[in-house]
Order: sequence, then structure tokens, then C-alpha cells
Amino acid sequence: QVQLVESGGGLAQPGGSLRLSCAASGSIFSIYAMGWYRLPPGKQRELVAGITIAGSTNYADSVKGRFTISRDNAKNTVYLQMNYLKPEDTAVYYCNADGVVAAAALRPSDYWGQGTQVTVSS
Repeated sequence: QVQLVESGGGLAQPGGSLRLSCAASGSIFSIYAMGWYRLPPGKQRELVAGITIAGSTNYADSVKGRFTISRDNAKNTVYLQMNYLKPEDTAVYYCNADGVVAAAALRPSDYWGQGTQVTVSS
């Protein structure tokens, strides 16, 4: 059973920083891509940032230059360093693992974390 556990959300002031972590557990052989999505209040879910197993990254235009995604393949963990936070970054942030190859699984699968709240407010 593969599980994603997120941590690091909370309250930050505008201009502040937070670091999110997401650890995948289970009998995992590899994870092709990991990423962060967010669900702002009253809006649709959007991709924030993604990173492949080779280290290629992509970002939403709204976070470029402020957020940095990284991963530790040995630990099956992905991080999101969020700097210069803005009130519009307020959302529930979800971790995603795509192309997970795990023991006893018939094919690569996709998994989601439970979400962590990020609130940016003075």
C-alpha cells in the first residue's frame, strides 16, 4: 500500500516562507514524477510545480522565481520551498506521485496526499 504524507503547511505572513514535504511510503521501486497541486478557495485545482525522476522541473507562471521544487529519490520525498508568499498562495496543497512502480502492483499508478493547508495572511 503506497501512501503519501505531507507536512509543513501552516500560516505565514506575506513575504514569508514555508517548506512543504511529502514522503511516499510502501514497497516502492520508483516514482517517475512528483509534484504539488493546490486548491485555492472557490477555485479549481491547479498544478504548482512538478519534478521528474531525472530532475526536470516545471512551474506555474504564478510561482516562478518564488517556489522551488526538489526531491530525494532515495527517500521518495519531494519538497516545495515557498518564498515571498502572497495572500493568493493561500490554498490546500496536495502532493502527487505519478508513475509509481510498487511491489505487487500490476502497473504504474498515481497517488495523492491528503492535503495540507497553507494560509498567507497578515
